[in-house]
Amino acid sequence: MTSVAGATRASRAGVGRVLTGPRSAWTAPLVVWAASRVVSTALLAAVYVLATANGWTFASHRQDPSFFTFSGSWDASFYRTIAEHGYPGTLPTDDAGHVQPNAWAFLPVFPAVVRVVMTLTGASFWVAGVVVASIAGAVACVLLYRLVLAVGSPRRARWATVLFAFAPTGFLLQVAYAESLLLALLFGALLALVRRRYWWIAPLGVVAAFTKPGVLALALALAVHLVVRWVEAQRSGRSVEVFPWRERVAIVVSGLVVAAAGLAWPVVASTVTGRPEAYLETELSWWVGFVGRQHFAPLTPWFTMASTWLGPLGVVLVLAVLAGAVWFWTRRGVRALGTDVLTFTASYGLYLVAVFLPQQSLPRLLMPMAPLLGSDPFVGTRRRAVTWSVVGVCLQPVAIVLLWFLGYP
Repeated sequence: MTSVAGATRASRAGVGRVLTGPRSAWTAPLVVWAASRVVSTALLAAVYVLATANGWTFASHRQDPSFFTFSGSWDASFYRTIAEHGYPGTLPTDDAGHVQPNAWAFLPVFPAVVRVVMTLTGASFWVAGVVVASIAGAVACVLLYRLVLAVGSPRRARWATVLFAFAPTGFLLQVAYAESLLLALLFGALLALVRRRYWWIAPLGVVAAFTKPGVLALALALAVHLVVRWVEAQRSGRSVEVFPWRERVAIVVSGLVVAAAGLAWPVVASTVTGRPEAYLETELSWWVGFVGRQHFAPLTPWFTMASTWLGPLGVVLVLAVLAGAVWFWTRRGVRALGTDVLTFTASYGLYLVAVFLPQQSLPRLLMPMAPLLGSDPFVGTRRRAVTWSVVGVCLQPVAIVLLWFLGYP
């Protein structure tokens, strides 16, 4: 009995060393990632088996239904088209000449990486896509841990990673979507910003810009970082010593490169298709089912969606949400994460409000804000962190059913 108790204590001590020891900056998040993949895979598999047994219509019809094709539902079909056939030279249109949904809404890095894996291994898109997404999810967990660790503490970093990996949208870290790859790139760029490794931001930001939209928030965060450092240097009375010119140049160059990359895809789409505003028209084609055919104006999509479905009450609701967001970002426990994390997440939120029509995709589009999970509202106390973790795990099967069967994420 004593030996069993001793073995148990030794086992716990071993786990403790993994989670808190000097190597925890990569072992702890990988342990969290592995545990979360067990949970997400089990939930996805259970829903897949249940749907198959009961003849439920899958989100995307497959001629060869399997767990991997199930994990490649909805938008993954567009990534498959890009990986296997590239982008169309002519945009599909209806009888009235309006652009219809097509592959130009999806950026090329994820399908390109998947294509490489397909070529090297001979695997199908569905298998290769899940493998790439899962590996990228592991990297995203490690980099999120290191990012929160850099601005907080090991305890906050561990819990933030747990909340991220076991979140209601945690299953998206292993399906054939570009989310996990984008998150890995963004968290890496943010970590470089926090550690003032400015030249790393440009390549990471450029690749992210061609993975999914939203990287302009990183460029804005760089601009704010530049101003903050310049003001601090001026106040110190030792401007050049505190803020060397080489760092100023690196910030400006990286910011301009990332901003240019973030604006490049619409130009590429128009050039290849020969149709002005090809990318914008493609994106707006997804709006038709929700708000009808619209002309785009920045900062109006949320109000358009809300007023279409709820009338004046919807506008009031959007204003309340925006006011709540401002209140959240100005809380002391959130501001403790530092200017860089605060600025990026707020900038990304502004991007969503400026250009995105809120619908089923909103939960996954909020995932780049995951560094906020290291703040007091989520992990200020152990009880709070455990509660949010339980909520995340309990809501994940609900999210799988809602997003994978009733609407596309």
